[in-house]
Amino acid sequence: MKPSIVVSWLDLERLERILDRLPAAQANARDALLSELERAEMVEPWDMPPDVVTMNSRVRFRFAGSDEDVTMTLSYPKDMKDSGEQLSVLTPVGTALLGLRVGASITWQRPGGGTFEATVLDIDYQPERAGELHR
Repeated sequence: MKPSIVVSWLDLERLERILDRLPAAQANARDALLSELERAEMVEPWDMPPDVVTMNSRVRFRFAGSDEDVTMTLSYPKDMKDSGEQLSVLTPVGTALLGLRVGASITWQRPGGGTFEATVLDIDYQPERAGELHR
């Protein structure tokens, strides 16, 4: 069973616009993100709990079986740079992290088979917590 997630209506609106324009080749990414969004609790952006991974959050997480933390910014596809510090929400890991609370873990299906598990350890930056609702 997947953990509950929280998403602001503002992030949802932006993500739905992206999903509407995705080419057929990205149907799996679209379907995975839609599935996550369907089970999300919607909140006002200004009421977002400070311990939830939102779009443009800088999140520290760890994969099960690893001793190393990973810190990345959950990004919209249009904002992706080739920096290695960003994670597209359309990737399996990005989709899995969206809306999770600090301390929550999620197991997710890998595109080629098998699963991974990621645990949110901390959120270094969350736009809503910083009062930046129009990022």
